[in-house]
Parts: sequence; C-alpha cells; structure tokens
Amino acid sequence: MDFRTIVDVSRPGFEIEPMERMLFVGSCFADSIGRRFREEKFRAEVNPFGVMYNPASILHTVERTDCAPRVAFFTLGTNRVYILNSTGEIVDNCRKRPQRLFTERGLTADECAGYLRRAVDTLAGRDPQVRVVLTVSPIRYAKYGYHGSQLSKAVLMLAADRLVREDSRCTYFPAYEIVLDELRDYRFYSPDMLHPSQQAVDYIWERLSEAYFSAAAKRFLSEWRPVKEALGHRPFNPDSDDYKAFMAATREKLAALKARYPLLDA
Repeated sequence: MDFRTIVDVSRPGFEIEPMERMLFVGSCFADSIGRRFREEKFRAEVNPFGVMYNPASILHTVERTDCAPRVAFFTLGTNRVYILNSTGEIVDNCRKRPQRLFTERGLTADECAGYLRRAVDTLAGRDPQVRVVLTVSPIRYAKYGYHGSQLSKAVLMLAADRLVREDSRCTYFPAYEIVLDELRDYRFYSPDMLHPSQQAVDYIWERLSEAYFSAAAKRFLSEWRPVKEALGHRPFNPDSDDYKAFMAATREKLAALKARYPLLDA
C-alpha cells in the first residue's frame, strides 16, 4: 500500500552543469536552496540585496545586479506589496518606517506575470541562453491568515503558469506542492510551524537534482561529496599524526578534483 502521493517533477528543456553560474532571487526559501547550491560549488549569487518576497521586488533585484547567469531561480513568496504613498513606488523593504507612509495591496496575476516577464527579459539581455526556474515558496505567511496565504500563493501559481506556457525560457519546479502533498506532516516544518525544516529542504534538493542536473553535474557531486565531508571533519586531536595524514590525503584529493574541474577555484 502507498500512503502518500508523489509529485511529478517534469524534466526541463535544459540541464544544470557542474559549477554552473546561477542567480537565486526571492523568499527565504531561495536563501535555503541557494546556499545548498553554493555548498556544492555552483557559482551561485543568492539574494544579493536581501530577501525579496514578491515579483516586483524580484524584478528590482534583477535590475540592480549585474549578474548574468545561465540559470536563474525566482522563488515567489507572496503577491502582497507595500507602496510608498509619497512616490507611488513599490518598496522592497519598509525599513521599519511608520505604516501610515505605505499602502499595502495584492498584485493581480497579470501584474505578477508582467513583473516576472520583465525580469526574464532583463536577464536574457545579458545572456540570451538564460533559463529561469519559477517556484512558489512553501513557507506559509501567518500574517495574512492561512486562508489569505493560500489565496496569495494561488495568484503566484497562476502567474507562474502563464509565464511557463507563454515563454519557453521558463520552467516551473513544484517546491510548494512537494511540501504540501508529499511531505504532508508538521515534522517537516521548523519549530515555528511555518518554514520547511532542513530535512524538507534536503528532500527538495534531491528531487531537484534528479530532474535538473546533467550526468556531469551528478558525477561531480559524487566526487565532491567525500572531499567536502573530509574538509568539514572536526578532529578530537588536530595535532595527531593520524589527522595530519588524513588532511594531507584530503588535500591531494582536492587538488586532483581541481585539475579535472578548473572552475572549482572560480
């Protein structure tokens, strides 16, 4: 008997290569998954101007950075934005200024899709081969109430779906669906019961790598893993001969890996 539903993860029309140049922009989940890519030696820039929750703020980050990735991840958190009354502009951070200075509202699916399309076009102007992965953050927003949070996610899903159907440069990765359908249990959440736990993030990484990574990327990760674990080892006695020999052997393995993958030093 099967007691859970498995979310289908479609293979995109591209593959992520070892040490790929990447950009992650979006919610806290973009931080979590982006850090994992950096740990695995992908050349990833992660939220260079801080966490961005809505599509307009994602566009603002893309416009401000000069990053030219081949693969970008936009992680959509909410359709809610804050507009500075004095200028009519959407702000990315209220910076603890009085609430009376801002008006809060929800973007429509059309508006969300428009901001995301402009972000994709901006990156394509830097690298015409760019591919953008859209995903909806599985983090729930208690501030709006759980029904309000679901409505916000629904708007983001409609916008992402529209972009994927209309733009071949875009694909959708179902992180939100994996957490809600496959990992349908509070043990996969952090103590705040809102953010996915590290175990959930690790599982999403596995599903992502299975579908998106090239054979070369998977091979590199299998070679890098024991070296990474050895470098992270914390000895009881760092001055012992055994540990010095262990580290010497690890450095040799790292040097051999760098010889096969020159971008490892980049």
